[in-house]
Amino acid sequence: MPLSISLRKGLTTPDSTIIATKYNVTVKTDEQVELSFTCTWDEKNSSNFPVNVEKRYVVLRGLSGIYIYGIYERLKGWPDLDFVQTRIVFKPDGDKFKYMALTDERQRVMPSAEDRSNGTPLDYKEAVKLSTNTSNPDLIGEVDDKYQYSAQYKDSRVHGWISDDPAVGLWMITPSNEFKNGGPTRQRMHSHTGPTMLNVVSCGHYAGADLEIQFRNGEPWKKVFGPVLVYLNSGDKASAWLDAKNQMLTEVGKWPYDFPASVDHLKSSHRGAVSGQLQVIDRFAQNGSVAASNAQVGLAAPGKAGSWQRESKGYQFWVVADGTGNFVIKNVRPGTYNLYAFIPGFIGDYVYNTSVIVESGGEISLGVLTYKPPRDGPTLWEIGVPDRTAAEYFIPDPDKDLRNYLVDKLSDQKYRQYGLWRRYTELYPDEDLSFTINQNDYSSDWFFAHVTRKAGGNQYLSATWKINFSLDDVKATATYKLRLALASAHAADLEVRVNGQIVDPPLFKTGQIGKENAIARHGVQGLYWLFHIDVPGGKLVTGNNTVYLTQAIATGPFHGVMYDYIRLEGPAT
Repeated sequence: MPLSISLRKGLTTPDSTIIATKYNVTVKTDEQVELSFTCTWDEKNSSNFPVNVEKRYVVLRGLSGIYIYGIYERLKGWPDLDFVQTRIVFKPDGDKFKYMALTDERQRVMPSAEDRSNGTPLDYKEAVKLSTNTSNPDLIGEVDDKYQYSAQYKDSRVHGWISDDPAVGLWMITPSNEFKNGGPTRQRMHSHTGPTMLNVVSCGHYAGADLEIQFRNGEPWKKVFGPVLVYLNSGDKASAWLDAKNQMLTEVGKWPYDFPASVDHLKSSHRGAVSGQLQVIDRFAQNGSVAASNAQVGLAAPGKAGSWQRESKGYQFWVVADGTGNFVIKNVRPGTYNLYAFIPGFIGDYVYNTSVIVESGGEISLGVLTYKPPRDGPTLWEIGVPDRTAAEYFIPDPDKDLRNYLVDKLSDQKYRQYGLWRRYTELYPDEDLSFTINQNDYSSDWFFAHVTRKAGGNQYLSATWKINFSLDDVKATATYKLRLALASAHAADLEVRVNGQIVDPPLFKTGQIGKENAIARHGVQGLYWLFHIDVPGGKLVTGNNTVYLTQAIATGPFHGVMYDYIRLEGPAT
């Protein structure tokens, strides 16, 4: 049951399993056994990393499973360190465990590791096309790629593998995501071909180096990852999956656990709670003031609005507000936080700038809070839905020879198919995408990813998209505002021009942004980017206008952005 960690002291990034140098039986009773394994930094050992790691394993009477948690610590004054990722990895017997279950809909017989090795590699090593020499004839010609089985934290509290003979289920259950990095929009790999079962508690997938933890100038740190439960059950596929889901609900209900022996795992009585109500004021929205219905509200390390999505060192506690914007965040570890939120249907991020200091056993009521989303003037036109994803846009069918058979059955997850970036050049062979307001429909006419155009061989070209629109009575001396929200970016430089495709310099450019790789890894969401662009009225005309969006970096197929939402506002009133 290895706890894998990637650390960096210099330019290399070794991937290693933490090997303990000492162990201790911390609890031994008729009801519980808890073991501790420690690896302590030795400054005389040049191959060692400046972090202490303690792994703990707990077995309880009457439960067919084992709890795992880790305690990572750095003392003040220790050398610099980059913490790339940490994860729990299981590799069950591939001759027995062939059926994988992630959700009610995402379940299937998986190819074997040998099937992958016999397959044809595609654009990157994680993706292969299975050959005719495959152990299961039903899988011949299918694409297998571990990133097709990624999921957000909220959708991955339980996943695992099932063996037919013997009829055994092996499950990873995560009762809380408080120790995971990047907040509620993050997604990770989970179970995938191998067979492999993961619990990735800290990494940069779908975000990049922004989520790596950097320690500089002797910064001290301690964090508890887990506990999580590795659970075993028996029965046929349906009953094993149902039992695993029920066990997950039981574990969530018991969080925070009261049995771990480490003083660093805080029980419920040593935690606090924060409550309040969030409303939104947008004078151009219906009724002006509305409840922040279904807002994601969370506590994370102090920072600027939206900083939580790049935060990894501390803990995060998130809930979904009810229909009236009320929220209660329970079982918060004592500490100093900011309260953050984002609301479906509105751009931007809310932050309560006063520090929220949570104490053991304390309850804090923040009362009624108000978020005023970015807004200068009335909406002249808009594209998409402000929900931080590109899921509402046109997702093409995959190449018929590059399909994943499970994703074929999931119409709402078509974006998980392999090679969709290739389809842009096929669908727009002569000219780039052109979208006309009040004529085109973003669900069918706006490609979900602004990618490069393949020009032949290994040559790629920048793509320039056009937004065509008509305006009445343009005020030449006024300033209009273009709101540009991105759901993801990868090694991209987005340039904005108005009424002139060949205009240098552009009205606006992002500069190179993003290392999220969501295009290659079958996502519609990475980090959220929001840009506010002043458009002088003198650049617009009464009548027909065009905004040109150019993604300027084109050295490969995966450069690009995904749009969340675009809006042009009239002058401030």
